Amino acid sequence: MKNKQKQTIMEEKLHSRNFKRWGLDMNPVVSLGAGIIVLLFSAFAFFNLEQANKIFELVNSVIVTNFDWLFILSSSLFIGICLYLAFSRLGSVRIGGVKAEPEFSNFAWYSMLISAGMGIGLMFWAVGEPLYHEELMPPIFTDANGVNQALATTFFHWGFHPWGIYALISLALAFFAYNKGLPLSLRSVFYPILKEKIFGLWGDLIDILAVVACLFGLATSLGLGVQQINSGLNYLFGLNISVMIQVLLIALITAIATLSVISGIDKGVKFLSKINIKMVLVFMLAILTLGPTLFILKTFSNSLGLYLNDFLKSSFFISLSESSWQGDWSVFYLAWWISWSPFVGMFIARISKGRTIKEFVTAILFVPSLLSFIWLSVFGGTAIYINQLFNGHLFATVENNLPVALFELIQYLDIALLQGVIRIVLSVLGTLLVISFFVTSSDSGSLVVDNITSGGKLDSPVPQRVFWACMEGLIAIVLLLIGGEEALSALQTAVISTGLPFAIILTLMAILLVGSIRKTYKKQKDIKDNDHFEKMIETFDVQLDEDAVS
Repeated sequence: MKNKQKQTIMEEKLHSRNFKRWGLDMNPVVSLGAGIIVLLFSAFAFFNLEQANKIFELVNSVIVTNFDWLFILSSSLFIGICLYLAFSRLGSVRIGGVKAEPEFSNFAWYSMLISAGMGIGLMFWAVGEPLYHEELMPPIFTDANGVNQALATTFFHWGFHPWGIYALISLALAFFAYNKGLPLSLRSVFYPILKEKIFGLWGDLIDILAVVACLFGLATSLGLGVQQINSGLNYLFGLNISVMIQVLLIALITAIATLSVISGIDKGVKFLSKINIKMVLVFMLAILTLGPTLFILKTFSNSLGLYLNDFLKSSFFISLSESSWQGDWSVFYLAWWISWSPFVGMFIARISKGRTIKEFVTAILFVPSLLSFIWLSVFGGTAIYINQLFNGHLFATVENNLPVALFELIQYLDIALLQGVIRIVLSVLGTLLVISFFVTSSDSGSLVVDNITSGGKLDSPVPQRVFWACMEGLIAIVLLLIGGEEALSALQTAVISTGLPFAIILTLMAILLVGSIRKTYKKQKDIKDNDHFEKMIETFDVQLDEDAVS
């Protein structure tokens, strides 16, 4: 009750500044600040896209060249802190208090966090990335077998490191919101050092950065996703691959996402996420069965063993040579995951009340990572096998047109019966999966951006949710119209650049989190001890009464 009263007081401090007219309830500084940045970027790209690309690439190059050590060391530190919190005595701390109960079932919970975390990315890169690594021979996970090295490196980019980042930020957001009575917003994490200033300009600046990173990150992912959808429809129905088709697809899918947003998390996002995971399992099992099954299973085992065996060495590897591989791949990914983390972290925090820290961390760190390893082995292993069988034809497709690689792989499968029918079914299923992941990313992203701009409110007005859902689709459409893939590339580079300040923010946040959890552990332990003592007294009193009666 005390924590609930504190949360109400804290929220009122922040929400008193909200603009509450025309069906809106949002912080004007955060909303307008983020909106102005989006407009400035769009105008810059519209009037001089080539110059914008050059500037963002220069900034990104400086960041990758001079701060690669920060991304590598901080992301490895985050994994270590997560493991410490989970498997030390602090792992017994429950998010939301001793008596808090989970809002969602385990299956629904896993489905939502996987769909929001990297659904479109795995669909887009599962075929292409392992082929690149087999061709380029990266300096990490060195092995005599290039196939194992390629997949182990791909595991590195999609496994414990991104999910360690997500686990840390989502735990911090959930803990400070549900245990400390603060609004569910990125600014709340800094209450231990900023105190009441989080309700003013400092907090607004933190949330503006989070909103911009979310909007730009989502727009980039949705733009990439719609290119793959267009490629799938081209394979299935001969639909032209063009910007206008992609714009129409974004408009259509944004409309579906808007309906999901209106329905809320329980009816919309949860329902679609559960469908996603079921389709993922069917699609993956189909490729495993129809593809080189034995090769996939052996490659999965060998690659996973190599990944786990060389994990520490590769996690702290920092290139001292002139090679640009690490900047183009590992640092690029780490910067992307860190810049993407406010969105994913906020969404996971929103759905994770009632879990213990041990349950929370182990579920987020290990379950999605293991599923990613299996998925990448099935599709990446099949891609490598087919590429070797057909003298590099599939890799040529990846280099020329990455979005079509998944559908090209389906065409190369050696199917004994009903080849045409099965290939069409698989292509349709793959296209539906990309669309479904597109929708869940858009609707969960809309809920997160709406949550941040409203000052941590979980029940903001429906028109406001619709506004942010449409805004994400509109940004992606504008960029496609301005410059297609080149504009998306400029936006992606800009998003990665936000990874640097977020890496510093997350490092500071990790330190604050550990200290705060230690204090809460003592309080929850005292509550549990008192409850246990009271039960013992009650049991003892009942026993005395029974003895007296007898």
